[in-house]
Amino acid sequence: MILPTRENFNNPFTALKNRQFRIYWTGLCISQMGTWMQNIAQPWLAYMLTKSPLLLSLVGTLQFAPVLLFSLFAGTLIDRFSRKKMIIMTQTAALLITSILAVLVWTDLVQYWHILVMAAALGLVNTLDIPARQAFLIELVEKKDLINAIALNSSIFNLARIIAPALAGIVMGYAGIAFCFFANSLSFAAVLVSLFFIEPKVIQIDTEIRGTVFSEIKEGLQYIFKQKILSDTLLAAAIIGTFAFNFNVLLPVYAQQVLHQQETGFGILMSFIGVGSFIGAIFVATISGSEPNKVLLRAVPLMISLLLIMIDLQNSKIFTILCFGAIGFFFVTFTSLANSVIQINTAHKYRGRAMSVYSLVNGGSLAIGNIFAGIVTQYYGPKNGFAACGVMILILYSVRVFTSKRKMIKSKLTETKNKE
Repeated sequence: MILPTRENFNNPFTALKNRQFRIYWTGLCISQMGTWMQNIAQPWLAYMLTKSPLLLSLVGTLQFAPVLLFSLFAGTLIDRFSRKKMIIMTQTAALLITSILAVLVWTDLVQYWHILVMAAALGLVNTLDIPARQAFLIELVEKKDLINAIALNSSIFNLARIIAPALAGIVMGYAGIAFCFFANSLSFAAVLVSLFFIEPKVIQIDTEIRGTVFSEIKEGLQYIFKQKILSDTLLAAAIIGTFAFNFNVLLPVYAQQVLHQQETGFGILMSFIGVGSFIGAIFVATISGSEPNKVLLRAVPLMISLLLIMIDLQNSKIFTILCFGAIGFFFVTFTSLANSVIQINTAHKYRGRAMSVYSLVNGGSLAIGNIFAGIVTQYYGPKNGFAACGVMILILYSVRVFTSKRKMIKSKLTETKNKE
């Protein structure tokens, strides 16, 4: 597929014509505002309590570690049971967890270890929640509208990333950090309410006798590795997921040490990333068709790596902020396209397991990326932290492309010899 032309552009809101998706999407709009307010408040609170980039990175590591450890098991559950009921269960659990943390902050009883425990608990919930919500979309829209629905889902995540960080910064500065946690807790109720008004499509579930959880994991992984388009996309997603978006570790330190900003300034910086991310989501929604754009999918990781390196190579605040926005744009473009490739090219009986692997490499790998970014930042500063992440993407993605090309050449030579 070539790069998009004017003829490739479509109505970016096509999927919203579907009533079921529209109700669900509205609930998520509200929920994501709360999520991003906590995403800003939590690392800021952890850094204020510890003043250590390494201890800050440990919060992110514990939040994403359950995704890394248990995603494969979550996938088998998603393929076995009602995804709607599963989302109701996970959203309720998230509401309770965030409520406890909000009360601890409100009463001034919060300690660093409380943040670690709550981050790990929320990470455990997200291990099931994120792939379940992604796999649920096909039950709300037709397959031809799936890419558009995925991009619109991403757009609300990133619209919230624009508005909520600035709002969270103002709230933290003038009303107190506890209000951000209370807002997130209440926002989960919006998704719960929307789910009660949704009747998803009935999709035939495979009724053959199932094996053990481990045999199902093995079957799912074998299916993924046999599909080259799935395995290649997931490998690229693992590289980007690990090193591209460690802003929860790098930016609080960068905002204080380099830009000399406090809560409000930190929130505004995160909003600039959200602006780029939102534009990226709308861009993908606009070019959405029956197939994702594979040229963009291959080119975007290199753009992200160069932008991360450029943050270290210059001292202009304005240029740095523009780099943040551009990284947001390319990151969301990549994740939306990768998500679409996996869902479109996966049989329904394997969709839960495929999306759990995607969650593992796209979210769980942040547990590794956060520690990497935290160690580099602790000893060499936040600018070098950004650059180190960019260099890792450049090296690993280049190796992936070289290896893929080498296999392709070997395959063609083998075919030629067989014909002779």
